[in-house]
Amino acid sequence: MSQNKPIRGMEAGLAPEIERWTSLLLKQGWCVIPSIIGAQAIAALDQDLAADFAATPFCSGGFYGARTKRFGRLLTRSPFATDLVQHPLVIGIAESVLGPWCDTIQLNLTQALALHPGAPPQLPHRDQDMWRGAIGETEYLVNVMWPFTSYRRENGATIVWPDSHGARALDTEAPAGAFAVEMEPGSALLFLGSTLHGAGGNSSPDVRRGAIVSYCLGWLKPYENQWLAYPPHVARTFSPELAGLVGYRQHRPNLGNYEGQCPSVLLQDNPPDRLAATDALRPDQEAAVAQFVREQDWPSASAAGEWKR
Repeated sequence: MSQNKPIRGMEAGLAPEIERWTSLLLKQGWCVIPSIIGAQAIAALDQDLAADFAATPFCSGGFYGARTKRFGRLLTRSPFATDLVQHPLVIGIAESVLGPWCDTIQLNLTQALALHPGAPPQLPHRDQDMWRGAIGETEYLVNVMWPFTSYRRENGATIVWPDSHGARALDTEAPAGAFAVEMEPGSALLFLGSTLHGAGGNSSPDVRRGAIVSYCLGWLKPYENQWLAYPPHVARTFSPELAGLVGYRQHRPNLGNYEGQCPSVLLQDNPPDRLAATDALRPDQEAAVAQFVREQDWPSASAAGEWKR
């Protein structure tokens, strides 16, 4: 666990908002931030994805839904997806929620989805169940649902079970009070990986479109294979911060390395063929290693060379 990590967005004066929404999210398991981004940016993203929505086949399987379309890799499909993925308030909240359990967060997925008329309700579920870690002790994930169209009960708005998160995820029965989260484009629904939820059924004549962006602990295997979604030749076009978010940075100690170095080395114009494996440790680990080295009475490399001769 890393301590005293800077939270992105703090330097932009967002600290009070990050603290406010983080507190509400942890208390309720969900929250809606109204008008968090301009509706015109959402409309532009929706327009950029129109051809993908049209060409993508319907899903297969009872969980995804046979009247639902889903596709990922949004950062390669529209430049407007970056506005969602790197929204400073959202990133600040995600880092605040997940920070106690990881050194860095990572992008878990970007996924556009469209519920067509007749789409049935989705099985209530918790996204943290992708991983078989301890339940009720750790938060693994923060989800952000971005509506492209109005979300209404009739067209399949996301259903949330309040007070179903955290230790309540161990309960055998779902709590009462499930409700459809109705909202407009420009607003965002945030909910924890431990919060029980599911898509509602679409009994309207309209298609309900939106996107979900989620962030998880940096040491987990993400839902979407980010290195396949954004291989080096693609990630090289990203900002260093975005490249790091999709996996081109190490999680201390030494996790996710390439030849013993941060995988961001692959984003250089001419990455070297041979690399020197280099420690990437947390401060407490660096101190322990330094103390261990100081206490050793061991021959130097030059002396070891003398022995060999």
